[in-house]
Amino acid sequence: MEDNLSWHRCDMSGLLLARDELLWREAKPYLDVRNNDEHTLVAYGVAQALLREIPEADESVVLPAVLLHDVGWKRVPKDLLLDAIGRNPKRPDLVRDHELYGVEIAREILEHHRPEGVNIEAVLAIIDGHDTTRVARSINDAVMKDADKCWRTTPHGMRIIRAWYDWSLEEYIDMVSTVSNPRLLTAPGRAMAETFTASLRAEVALKNYMEIE
Repeated sequence: MEDNLSWHRCDMSGLLLARDELLWREAKPYLDVRNNDEHTLVAYGVAQALLREIPEADESVVLPAVLLHDVGWKRVPKDLLLDAIGRNPKRPDLVRDHELYGVEIAREILEHHRPEGVNIEAVLAIIDGHDTTRVARSINDAVMKDADKCWRTTPHGMRIIRAWYDWSLEEYIDMVSTVSNPRLLTAPGRAMAETFTASLRAEVALKNYMEIE
């Protein structure tokens, strides 16, 4: 299978496509809350992996959307951020607010740069509703949502989320198993998340077997 990302040059780090580096530079000041800057970059890498397994998805829609999907959190008061997410959120209305703010900010960034080959309206359509809708409205929507959710099961996502809530590894595994993983929409996304989660369950079980004489 031909790599559907191969015709783009990456930046010097080897992560961002050259087309997306300017978007990242303008988005970055909006992503300095709730570890969204790091989350965005890791989710971008996850999206690239998913796109290699799902060639029918359009990387020129998915990747810019991943880079810009959380810029709207910048307009949500910092002291309310953790109330909007988690297992029992107190302010779920803020999740919808960040999507709407995100569409406004992303439009400004995209219309400023007008990256070649990028359908701006298609990108904005999947930023809008990326957390508040659970169905796959398109294959691009499904891949973008799975990249966002799969981040939670990566080593980076686990470290960040556990620090937010001071969760034990067991509590974290329970969250991704019951809240996050069931919302995944593609077979590669589910496989990726369940593999990470299975490795964590095995890690928890190690002591039960290592102590056997």
